[in-house]
Amino acid sequence: MARPTPPDAVPGPSADPDAKRRPASVTEIKALSHPLRVRILRLCGDRELTNKQLADRLGEDAGTVYYHVRQLVDAGFLEPAPVRSGESGALEKPYRSTGRSWWLSMALDERDGNRAVAPVEAFQQELAEAGPASIATFARFSLHLSPEDVAELDRRIVAVIDSYVETDSERSHLPAHGGIFVLHRSVE
Repeated sequence: MARPTPPDAVPGPSADPDAKRRPASVTEIKALSHPLRVRILRLCGDRELTNKQLADRLGEDAGTVYYHVRQLVDAGFLEPAPVRSGESGALEKPYRSTGRSWWLSMALDERDGNRAVAPVEAFQQELAEAGPASIATFARFSLHLSPEDVAELDRRIVAVIDSYVETDSERSHLPAHGGIFVLHRSVE
């Protein structure tokens, strides 16, 4: 039986990660349910980018990217950064991530297939773009788990990732690494 965390305790790597999170709103869930929006959000987490820079980087039409940027701004995941002068001297309006998406609790059930697949599709696209030499490490596994075991494994892995997310600004001078943790039920 898990012990409750005292109300004045500072959450650490072994603390319940969901204690730091709040449930996602319908608008937030919708905003994170498209692979292109997930990729835009990740790119703007690395640096401030304009709509044109995003469109060029993603190989997408600027109008399409702008639509998805607006969805992310409306959900509070992107915010306008200060206007700046571009290479040609024209004013540019870049966007940056607010970092809010990581701190949401987004429980899934069997009806959430499309929403659950969006981050996986975005990750597959990013990995294909980066190439096989970009892989720093991986673990492939098969485990027999009860629903309670799944919840505990998720809690423990997310707690470790949280500890890195919370201190990421201290390592902003280092290369960025992307990753994804996906646990799926195997086909019987």
